[in-house]
Amino acid sequence: MIPLAGYRAEHFRLGVEGAVATITLDRPERKNPLTFESYAELGALFRAAAREEQVKVFVLAGAGGNFCSGGDVHEIIGPLIERDAKGLMQFTAMTGELVKAMRACPQPIIAAVDGVAAGAGAILAMSADLRLATPRAKVAFLFNRVGLAGCDMGACAILPRIIGQGRASELLYLGRSMVAEEGLAWGFFNAVHAAEELAGRAAALAREIAEGPSFGHAMTKRMLQMEWAMSVEQAIEAEAVAQALCMTTGDFRRAYEAFAAKQRPVFKGD
Repeated sequence: MIPLAGYRAEHFRLGVEGAVATITLDRPERKNPLTFESYAELGALFRAAAREEQVKVFVLAGAGGNFCSGGDVHEIIGPLIERDAKGLMQFTAMTGELVKAMRACPQPIIAAVDGVAAGAGAILAMSADLRLATPRAKVAFLFNRVGLAGCDMGACAILPRIIGQGRASELLYLGRSMVAEEGLAWGFFNAVHAAEELAGRAAALAREIAEGPSFGHAMTKRMLQMEWAMSVEQAIEAEAVAQALCMTTGDFRRAYEAFAAKQRPVFKGD
């Protein structure tokens, strides 16, 4: 695995500063649509992140005042019309792999959403761990607008857990845009910032998270994912094991020693 600091992305921009990696979808003239290639490269990158030691947090953003307009109409939607059932299944499996990779990635992911986040772009925002927006952000799960079902890339499983079943049903049946104020009130967005502040706010949040115990953060993300399918009793048992493992880390010992010395702990992720 090449360290992300030395990785040359082909289908998006990747910048690494300290413990934070920023992925920027960079086709602003088309509102940053995804292609077959960018789907695959993003999925591979997030899968490889499990073996990455320097990067502790990801920021996912779009260039030019928009987040992501979804699958490219000419480079994805058009060719899909010509595919048979096997080819279509290969495509939908690949798109779902990106979401699975984002959720399995041990590092927290912050989506910085400005402007349009539509279709697969809305899914990318949904699949992140935290979401920041600008007042002009518009999130639309518009699959029904193109004759498809709202159950795309995990939307029917993940979106209701963020905003509730009724609100998710409304967005998935109507395909309408959820504006920033609405998304904040519904809990989809964690905060809304002015457009000129979004990148800085996302980076600051990422740095703050990166300063924490990375093993502990990875365990928190894993438990948030796994416990969707657990009973409360199973969740408590699983968390007992997870927390005991965290207690074996150097970060746990350093936190105690810093507390005893009335100092701020410095976590190293071991």
